[in-house]
Amino acid sequence: MILSDAVDRSVDQLDLSPLADRKVYLDTAYMSPAKGTATFVNSEYITSAIRQRMMASGCLIQDKRESADYILEARVGALGADSLEVTYGIPSSTGLTQAASLLSSAPVVPSIPEVSVGKRDGKIGIAKVVVYAYHRESGMPVWQSGHAVARSDAKDSWMFGVGPWTRGSVYRDELRFAGGNLRLPFMNRSPKVRTGNLEIAEPHNFIHPAVLEKQLADAKAAEEARLAETAAAAAAAEAEKVKQASHSEATPAPAEPAK
Repeated sequence: MILSDAVDRSVDQLDLSPLADRKVYLDTAYMSPAKGTATFVNSEYITSAIRQRMMASGCLIQDKRESADYILEARVGALGADSLEVTYGIPSSTGLTQAASLLSSAPVVPSIPEVSVGKRDGKIGIAKVVVYAYHRESGMPVWQSGHAVARSDAKDSWMFGVGPWTRGSVYRDELRFAGGNLRLPFMNRSPKVRTGNLEIAEPHNFIHPAVLEKQLADAKAAEEARLAETAAAAAAAEAEKVKQASHSEATPAPAEPAK
């Protein structure tokens, strides 16, 4: 979840509005197709996230390179996670036990248990995505994103054995206790201000399928009516030409006066 949240936050930084209403093909040739053994976050996930961002930005996604007017090329500069653990007190140790085992006559010494007043586990994920676009036929560059770098974290804390107290960007910076949301009046934050860009993690209904189907049907019917009207006008014009030609052939030429 750390890596996927970092990828989503990184892709959310891409402003693809210059390519809105344009036919765009996403080129992922320079994104490694290798899959991790212990994670679902790979090049396929990043590709899908970018395609979702393209759709939300109004791009007309094309499945074939030849049918697109612009090519959007993507690459991943960084994708990784790390963790750390901090103990406030005395950590557990087996050093004395191992040292005593080297002496055959020494009694068995138990390991020292952990004696702490607090403990903290932290996980950090980072993702860096870079994309740029160019015109397919001319090869002229039209736009580049710059470095879209995002960091995601999650922290679990215990105080005097009570916990975990969980917080981090993965949980939208909300404080949780033992897996559930903890709502305290003095810790309520101001609501997030919308920037106008739709985030990947944000639910949104673009259009109801029934409304879309009706719009497509109405557009198709209007196009068919326009084509039928154009064909009827062309047929009427052709019939008028034939009628005028037949009248000119049937009219006899005036006789010359006698001399």
